[in-house]
Amino acid sequence: MTTAPASSASSPAAEPPRWLTTEEQRVWRAYLHATTLLEDHLDRQLQRDAGMPHIYYGLLVGLAEAPRRRLRMTELAMQAKITRSRLSHAIARLEKNGWVRREECPSDKRGQFAVLTDDGLAVLERTAPGHVAAVRQALFERLSPAQQKALGEIMEIVAEGLQPNEAGADLPWLR
Repeated sequence: MTTAPASSASSPAAEPPRWLTTEEQRVWRAYLHATTLLEDHLDRQLQRDAGMPHIYYGLLVGLAEAPRRRLRMTELAMQAKITRSRLSHAIARLEKNGWVRREECPSDKRGQFAVLTDDGLAVLERTAPGHVAAVRQALFERLSPAQQKALGEIMEIVAEGLQPNEAGADLPWLR
């Protein structure tokens, strides 16, 4: 929205909102449109090829890249930027498929590890080539090397600005 809505009411002491300019609104809507379509495209590819949503694929990748293919559940939630509840649900589904198992943490009775099984690694190895092809086709083949570099730099700046460092921050993996 570039101008205040007709029903907008604000107190006299409050700063008026800084509405998006027409160009900012165009960029914002293009971003939302593209990211929604990209996530849907990747979800459909992974559902078709492996029967899993994109978020589950990311969890398997995180475990595959971890030492001994295992991570504390809290660390995995932090990497995936999801709530512990959502992670617990996802791990339960991945366990049901035989792709992940949970192990108790010997040093912390409340903690658990998620461990990528051999079957989980095999499904990841079978699925990765198609997923990489889908990412390439949907994103990288549409951008010049300069655009790819700029996109990477922009996303790093946005992520850095949204990643709070203060204690007590409201972060998904702490919920």
